[in-house]
Amino acid sequence: MAILIFFILHWYLSLFGQTFYLHRYAAHKMFTMNKFWEKFFYIFAWVAQGSSYLNARAYAILHRMHHAYSDTEKDPHTPHFFKEVFSMMVHTGRIYNGLLKGTIKPDEQFENNYPVYPKIDKIADNWMVRIGFGLAYTAFYVVFATHWWMFLLLPVHYLMGPVHGAIVNWAGHKYGYRNFNEPDKSRNTLFWDIILLGELFQNNHHHDGMRPNFAAKWYELDPVYPIILVLDKLHIVKLVKPPIPSA
Repeated sequence: MAILIFFILHWYLSLFGQTFYLHRYAAHKMFTMNKFWEKFFYIFAWVAQGSSYLNARAYAILHRMHHAYSDTEKDPHTPHFFKEVFSMMVHTGRIYNGLLKGTIKPDEQFENNYPVYPKIDKIADNWMVRIGFGLAYTAFYVVFATHWWMFLLLPVHYLMGPVHGAIVNWAGHKYGYRNFNEPDKSRNTLFWDIILLGELFQNNHHHDGMRPNFAAKWYELDPVYPIILVLDKLHIVKLVKPPIPSA
């Protein structure tokens, strides 16, 4: 039971850090927040992702490139030029690392208006820190695992951030239905979307990239959007667009 609880907590905390902060805030700026909360959620996203920490600047640029070039050869993570998901992950990883290290220079249209905290990154992106998180996950399993097969979950912990991204980018552009006739191949993957906190409503999102509610129909649910509404009411964030009800 302890392993199951730990896995679920890590899955959803890491995913929330990615969808709320890296995706909806850093990449799209669907809402604003003051410097205190920006830094708070920056640290939250780092700790939640742990060994698989994703840099906000590199993530934001990568994602803006994805929207600009969706499902074309210039898209950094379309599934339509790869036979399986692992090749896509390797390709995306190369571009991400190039943006992070400065060996890939992005177009000016993708730069700026994202959170940057070099002092935090110096710690968070340090390999010793990443390994430390990995050892902590492993130690927890050594103490609490009751069956050998539970250890098969450890690689997911080590690569939690990229695993989430790979599932969304692969499934969200291959499987499901479309509410909007977009020029790319984005899809909505209902039911499975609950597990990904709204991220698999890719067709809805590509139709309106600034809409903080990824659900567009009455039968769709984006679990993160109500949280954003509460944070807006508490004046922790400020929505750029007024709330729009689902059709």
